[in-house]
Amino acid sequence: MTELSYTHGTSPTALLGDTIGANLDRTVAAWPDREALVDVESGRRWTYAEFAADVDELASALLASGIAKGDRVGIWAVNCPEWVLVQYATARVGAVMVNINPAYRTHEVEYVLRQAGITLLVASLRHRTSDYRAMVEQVRRNCPRLRETVYIGDPSWDALTGRGTAESRAQLRTRGSELSCDDPINIQYTSGTTGFPKGATLSHHNILNNGYFVGESLAYSEQDRVCVPVPFYHCFGMVMGNLAATSHGACIVVPAPSFDPAATLRAVQDEHCTSLYGVPTMFIAELNLPDFATYDLSSLRTGIMAGSPCPVEVMKRVVAEMHMAEVSICYGMTETSPVSLQTRRDDDLEHRTGTVGRVLPHLEVKVVDPVDGVTRPRGTAGELCTRGYSVMLGYWNEPEKTAEAVDPGRWMHTGDLAVMREDGYVEIVGRIKDMIIRGGENIYPREIEEFLYAHPKIADVQVVGVPHERYGEEVLACVIARDPADPPTLAELRAFCEDRLAHYKIPSRLRVLEAFPMTVSGKVRKIELRETYADRD
Repeated sequence: MTELSYTHGTSPTALLGDTIGANLDRTVAAWPDREALVDVESGRRWTYAEFAADVDELASALLASGIAKGDRVGIWAVNCPEWVLVQYATARVGAVMVNINPAYRTHEVEYVLRQAGITLLVASLRHRTSDYRAMVEQVRRNCPRLRETVYIGDPSWDALTGRGTAESRAQLRTRGSELSCDDPINIQYTSGTTGFPKGATLSHHNILNNGYFVGESLAYSEQDRVCVPVPFYHCFGMVMGNLAATSHGACIVVPAPSFDPAATLRAVQDEHCTSLYGVPTMFIAELNLPDFATYDLSSLRTGIMAGSPCPVEVMKRVVAEMHMAEVSICYGMTETSPVSLQTRRDDDLEHRTGTVGRVLPHLEVKVVDPVDGVTRPRGTAGELCTRGYSVMLGYWNEPEKTAEAVDPGRWMHTGDLAVMREDGYVEIVGRIKDMIIRGGENIYPREIEEFLYAHPKIADVQVVGVPHERYGEEVLACVIARDPADPPTLAELRAFCEDRLAHYKIPSRLRVLEAFPMTVSGKVRKIELRETYADRD
């Protein structure tokens, strides 16, 4: 009898029952003098004792400002130490921190401020073309619950942090006993392809345990130094980065306010980082730096690559040239805190590039028929679902949308097409909405992308389906050339595929681009590629 596509993670290590604040207290008690946080750009450093003191100072200031348990505090900022302080201080007082994408503009930030009911907003002053103060001024009249905005690097930040009183400090000492690990503590807005984003609401229990078990899989200890160039506003940064580090006494290293490949490698070298995070496009950018070979990356042993599938050739270089022999692939989504599946330190190259790993401890995953919900046999494609401690409490104030994503059995439906192998490892073969249907044939873009990465003229590639009058859809390959002066032609691409791919999988259209449209978290916006080039030759 064929085994079904269901598996669950067992572990002798129990789930944590702590709040984030209580867990930080444990770490501080164990390693008060070890470094907790380093901001490379400003040169500022905190030991765990110093970090906890600043977290408590900010937490008591929040209490003195009238922030009550359950109040929403927004953070609209690029990566900086203040972001991390806000993360842990809001957890200390039981406020719900609302992460706001730094790329948002007025229309989007106004929606989040209103939908979440944010009462206090902490924001950057400026970054690149974003003037956050000017944007707040444009929308604040439409956000009646917003009482105060504080800007990092501005006197308003100092005024906030200095607001604590003897009374608020005493209140903070008792607040911990009033909090439950199941309290909502974080809202993260997921970037939908249609309509407004939805606010995934997460508890202490959700994100603390997910960060902890990701760190366990990477064998983190107080000896580790984790370089986090991915954005804090996303789970990758604040959970897999910050919480994985602090739950193990490791150090968080912030290389720059936003991703910069050279700054990232300098931070690894100068801070002797043992772990490095990124999406595949970040690692590609680092590996392609003209002076890549001059950086000393020998301190690295591990790290995480997530967000999209990892090309085989990129993984080979990360292991060999970046010394990340124990690098891990993670799969997840904001609604699941985020990681459900992860490769392990001793997995071979094929498992790290052909799969997204196996289920984490205390979680369940299954692959089901997208139509009737019946669990599929192993080796066959279907929708990936996950269940367990990591599944969100729900979308903030949107019970109907929550019910569409989380079924009555508490299974989170991911929207991803997956295949579970006989050994329990899972392959992601595409998004249900990204699958190309050409003349009745189902085509999974990742298969074609992996094949085209081997083309000598292609540095990066994304495959999407675009409308076709006869076949319904046709295959468009969007590529970045290794040498911009000598890009591949469609004829060369098709000749490369001939007799090696089924005819219906061979791209019939080609676009050579300088860069792909990206989200702030580093994912390629395939929907934008489809929309932009749908009607172009």
